[in-house]
Amino acid sequence: MYDYFVFSVQEGLLYGILALGVYITFRCLNFPDLTVDGSFPLGAAVFASLVYRGFGPIESMIAAFIAGALAGLFTGVLHTFSKIPALLSGILTMTCLYSINLRIMGRPNISLSENLGHRTVFTMLRDSFNGIPESYLRLFFLIGLIVLIKILLDLFLQTEIGLAIRATGDNETLVEAQGVNPDRIKLVGISLSNALVAFAGAMFAQYQGFVDINMGIGMVVLGLASVIVGEVLLRGRIILVITLQVIIGAVVYRLATAIALNYGYNIGFKPYDLKLFTGLLVIIILSFPVIKEKFRRVK
Repeated sequence: MYDYFVFSVQEGLLYGILALGVYITFRCLNFPDLTVDGSFPLGAAVFASLVYRGFGPIESMIAAFIAGALAGLFTGVLHTFSKIPALLSGILTMTCLYSINLRIMGRPNISLSENLGHRTVFTMLRDSFNGIPESYLRLFFLIGLIVLIKILLDLFLQTEIGLAIRATGDNETLVEAQGVNPDRIKLVGISLSNALVAFAGAMFAQYQGFVDINMGIGMVVLGLASVIVGEVLLRGRIILVITLQVIIGAVVYRLATAIALNYGYNIGFKPYDLKLFTGLLVIIILSFPVIKEKFRRVK
């Protein structure tokens, strides 16, 4: 049971990277970006294909990060220059990425088996710290990684560009009045968001040991659920607290789904009901403030 808890926290930390990317578009830019469902497997596909060809895991992760940024940039260009609605821009990019990911991989799935000589950051850690249980190595590494990403993102969002990204979603007209081009800010924000999502995809591929073309389905909902759960659990307005909200939300969400999968069989819950559980969870959390306000008025 303890190992099951550790594994769930590990996956939650990986989802935390994804959720930080989703936070930038959905909360900072107020941009409903569905590119996430395509950029997540894009990062995994780029990483796996490069490692499969003999590249190291570090440079492969950097390439995945850049690929995600380019995918986000394409969505941003569709929206800002072609004036395609935000939702449709993400859908179009996501649709294109399905075929692109297949071309990159050359097949529907790729195994990252160590027996085939495919090294990952986790195999590097195990070789460097031989004797320490691999589950703990993974946990400590992922905690350190998510803390590093959080610190870097916190610092970036407090820069002039970062503040402009946060302000664009609240009041685009005000940002433009300050002499800042909101379209360029959107391009930066959407690119950064999908870069983080693709990086999360690359990390997840290493964690689970394989890449599948359909691994991105539902990731945008998962990321949004993590953001919302974090906002409910932890209150705060400063960016240091907000990013912590997102990470905690991702871990709690993953633990909740793990509990649902592990004990839900008592009420007839099946693994394929997970998407239904996620959707209902988001609906309940989003509806709760409205329901609470109506009950308050009745009283």
